[in-house]
Amino acid sequence: MLAVRYAMADTLLDVKGLKCPLPVLRARKALKPLAVGDVLEVLATDPSSLQDFASFCETTGHELLASEEAEGVFTYKIRKSA
Repeated sequence: MLAVRYAMADTLLDVKGLKCPLPVLRARKALKPLAVGDVLEVLATDPSSLQDFASFCETTGHELLASEEAEGVFTYKIRKSA
C-alpha cells in the first residue's frame, strides 16, 4: 500500500459559505504574506471552487498539492511559489 503524505499547512483559510470568486480572492490575499514554499490550506463549500483553484494555481504558478472533498467541504493545499 502506498501512502501519500502532503505538507502540513502553515496557514488555514476557511471560506466555507462563500461563492465564486470570493474563495480564490481570499486565498490570493492569504498567500501574499506567506514565504515561498509555505502551504496554505483552504476549506471551501462552493462546488465551482474545484475548477477555480486549479485555474488559479495554473495561472499564478502556485502548486496545488491536494484537492479533496468530504461531506460537501472541499480542502485545497496550495504551496506558494516565487
